Amino acid sequence: MLPTRLTLEPRRPARPARPARSLRRGRMPVLAALAVALAAAAAAFAVALPGGARANAAAGSGTATGQAVPALASVTVAAGVAAEAAVFDGVVEAVRQTVLAAQVPGAVVALAVKAGDRVKAGQVLMRLDARAAEQQAGAAAAQVLAARALLDAAAGEYQRQQQLHAQNYISAAALERAKAQFESAQAQAAAQVAAAGAARTESGFYVVRAPYDGVVSEVPVVLGDMAMPGRALATLYDPAAMRVSAAVPHSAAPRAAAGTAATNAAGAGAAAAAAPAPMAEIPGAAPERIAPLRWQALPAADPATHTVTLRLDLPAGTAAVPGAFARVWLPGRAATATAATASASAVAGADATRLAVPARAIVRRAELTAVYVLAADGRPLLRQVRLGRADSELVEVLSGVAAGERVALDPQAAARVR
Repeated sequence: MLPTRLTLEPRRPARPARPARSLRRGRMPVLAALAVALAAAAAAFAVALPGGARANAAAGSGTATGQAVPALASVTVAAGVAAEAAVFDGVVEAVRQTVLAAQVPGAVVALAVKAGDRVKAGQVLMRLDARAAEQQAGAAAAQVLAARALLDAAAGEYQRQQQLHAQNYISAAALERAKAQFESAQAQAAAQVAAAGAARTESGFYVVRAPYDGVVSEVPVVLGDMAMPGRALATLYDPAAMRVSAAVPHSAAPRAAAGTAATNAAGAGAAAAAAPAPMAEIPGAAPERIAPLRWQALPAADPATHTVTLRLDLPAGTAAVPGAFARVWLPGRAATATAATASASAVAGADATRLAVPARAIVRRAELTAVYVLAADGRPLLRQVRLGRADSELVEVLSGVAAGERVALDPQAAARVR
């Protein structure tokens, strides 16, 4: 048996072990990225919050540090009987507005004004072709001269006949014929004078003049147009006296009539004097609500619409033009009943009790409508509300606040409180 030969291979040197990565070093980028993401999300959330919410969030830290809360002007929300005003669409009218029309036919030969011009009383606005009328007036004047000449001859003849009759040279019948001829000449002369005056007056119709001081609102003709009797040539109105006219239901007319009686009746009592008056509103004009000088509800109703025309005379200087859109605000039934009678029974039959806050206390941010309600420690808290009707400086609040709570009057100052 041959001996087994053993071959021994040299042992390979062991590969040196790699150094283990530090877990701490591997986690650092991940933690840094998470921290950056959380910081960005927190910043975006803080920007999205309204100013009042940020103030409320900072209120806790301020309380913990003992910072003093600045005093804010506020008003207490109180319950009261709200007068539910009724609004009706109307139109602005001029108390004096005139449509100037032609009285005689003729072509327009001169235009002295245009729409928007201010004119004085008696100023010439336009002229019509009056050549034929002037010729007729001249013929009438010539006929007057002829009639006066015949009158002078008849007067002289009658005077001579009187002298002859006094000397018994002519009969009484001849004297009466001379007298009749004289009187006929007098009548013809008077008729010719009247005809000449009518011709001069008619020639004046060819000149269109302004009847009063005012503003020309429309000139619907141009040079060369044929003016016919009844055709409008220009429209003129007096801007010093304007009014708002609206058609109100017959059921709402007593509310306007009460205000009219309280203003115009002599010796009205204190309750009647306190009766609320209707108000006028012209969009774009200041102030928003205009107290009229006088108002009148016409005594007749329209049989087709069953409405009554209400007219409100505007104060002098009101920026309004005829035809502009306007609104008429009638006092609510509750206000009318309270002013007319001071008894509790009248108030009991009025509308339900409502809450109202000043209009300047309301915050509007995009779709958010809210007010700053003061907490017990005086810090403002932004609270969303739902609003109702607006009446002068007060706005009705349907939900969001309760009676007795205090509301900040300056929302900007309340938003700065931290």
